[in-house]
Amino acid sequence: MSANHPELLPKLLERRNEELASMIEIGKALTSSLDIHAILEALMKQVERLIHPKAWSLLLVDNDTGDLVFEIAVSNVSEQLQGVRLECGQGIAGWVAQHGQPLLIPDVRKDERFAGHFDQQLSFTTRSIVCVPMRIKDRVIGVIELINSLEEPGFGEDDILFITAIADFAAIALENARNYERINELVITDDLTGLYNSRKFGQLIEDEVQRAKRYKEPFSLIFLDLDHFKGINDTYGHLVGSRMLGEFGRLVGRQIRASDMAARYGGDEFAIILPHTGKERAIKMAGNLLVAMKDTQFVSDDNNPIALTASFGVATFPDDAGDRAGLIKAADLAMYDAKAGGRAGVRGYLLTSD
Repeated sequence: MSANHPELLPKLLERRNEELASMIEIGKALTSSLDIHAILEALMKQVERLIHPKAWSLLLVDNDTGDLVFEIAVSNVSEQLQGVRLECGQGIAGWVAQHGQPLLIPDVRKDERFAGHFDQQLSFTTRSIVCVPMRIKDRVIGVIELINSLEEPGFGEDDILFITAIADFAAIALENARNYERINELVITDDLTGLYNSRKFGQLIEDEVQRAKRYKEPFSLIFLDLDHFKGINDTYGHLVGSRMLGEFGRLVGRQIRASDMAARYGGDEFAIILPHTGKERAIKMAGNLLVAMKDTQFVSDDNNPIALTASFGVATFPDDAGDRAGLIKAADLAMYDAKAGGRAGVRGYLLTSD
């Protein structure tokens, strides 16, 4: 093209220089952080810088449903788009995700794949779209969609090539961040129960002690031990026992609040950290968990019912102890009081317990 139109050469060189500068910035973003949102926003800023769309979005595939979810949206209706879902195949973005092929549509009114009802709902006017898939190997994990170029003559084939390169970088960054999260989860998570492991628990409770001291707020610790668990292993085997631990871990996860932190402390012992919670409320929460255990149907491999209960001990910072070790000891002593009282019960720590 430059040979036939030498007057275009300066503009083409300027474009290539801008693309090179953008790629350098993208390389910096990929190596400077594992925060996926920070990386994706840095990548898309380079798209804005070079292509100048009026609006753009990055949508990710929900692996459970196959829907596309607006992860990042930049436009005058971006707040309304956050978290909005597109069914697989719906609209231009849905078609690109389903078929794994980029699309450049200069006039959406002439394309039957365009989902015009979104414009009506958002009071927005879409004229042109360029949309490319984000891939990991043969799997589409999301799409990048640009709407309404602010420049004439609008989006072109060169834009698709550049955005496709950006999409490849974004997919790699996303996969790296997810792998990093999975590795971290393996390090801090108990395999059987899905709760935190004892090592992570030690860090969590120390952090909570420091936070409670700083803000002069109480927090409580629940220690619990499954009753007669050795008998379950002896009667039904360790495979059933392991399954019981997993089912109990999931039960705990459903019962606690989002701010609470539960861990498998060791064997059949568990611990739950309850931020901003005094002893009376913590005892009530432990009682609710005990009721949930009694209401849950645990069974052996041959469908024999298994009664699974626990003995709970509750201690509160700073009333019962002023440091991590003291609080753990207090909750442990209260738990043994519950065992001594007949098991399947809840005891709060008393200063006379030890």
